[in-house]
Amino acid sequence: MTDDDRVFKALADPTRRFLLDRLFDRDGRTLTELESELEMTRFGVMKHLRVLEEANLLVVRKSGREKLHFLNAVPIRLIHDRWIDKYTERRIAALTDLKAELEEKTMPTKTENKVVYVHRVYIKATPEAIWDAITKPEWTQKYGYQCPVEYDLRPGGEYKAFASDAMKAYGDTPDVLITGEVIECDPPRRLVQTWHPQWEPVEGVTRLVHEIVPGADGVTSLTVTHELADSPNTAAMVNGEVENAGGGWPEILSDLKTLLETGKSLHS
Repeated sequence: MTDDDRVFKALADPTRRFLLDRLFDRDGRTLTELESELEMTRFGVMKHLRVLEEANLLVVRKSGREKLHFLNAVPIRLIHDRWIDKYTERRIAALTDLKAELEEKTMPTKTENKVVYVHRVYIKATPEAIWDAITKPEWTQKYGYQCPVEYDLRPGGEYKAFASDAMKAYGDTPDVLITGEVIECDPPRRLVQTWHPQWEPVEGVTRLVHEIVPGADGVTSLTVTHELADSPNTAAMVNGEVENAGGGWPEILSDLKTLLETGKSLHS
């Protein structure tokens, strides 16, 4: 079964779509919280969550004695790029309805408590190649928002992301888009840093973690965890919820996967 097949299978069930909707409304829920909103046994809910996890639509993280469930939007973005865009002009009802269901979102207000986003993607590439694609400007200019970056890869080192030429053409864009400080650096496995967008300087400094884990058959997992406290506008931006402002982390990671596996960006 292919990755696409697993995602379509997972999304075909209304209970599993309901669980994803609940996690979109508020991420990082426990099994008990999710179970309380469904009229089925705990074991039944666990089976649905397992299908979602196998499709990589969920990332489970331990917090003390509890397991927290996080929505991973990257596979949905890959489905969108692979299938929905391809058929948009033909207006095939089944796919456009699927697009509406997957992408229909309500903009968060400043009172919403969206704190942590977790995204995971599996890439046919070495950990070293993925590390370089994250930390070297000659790579970051080729995917996502195409912003050159500068890293001083040591604890306390400085991080900067610069506006791309396309961004500068719009005007009123700061040359340095994002600033930060490296907290942990363990190449090519783990990078922890602060992340402070300069287009929203009044919002708080956020925390960003990249975790790279090699697997079988040359496939490596990349997990990006973005902790956003008291930063509702930044949270909306990085989760791809702001109209005409790109797809946030889901699109960035989808584009990174495509670039490393095919040599070309999604938008090339």
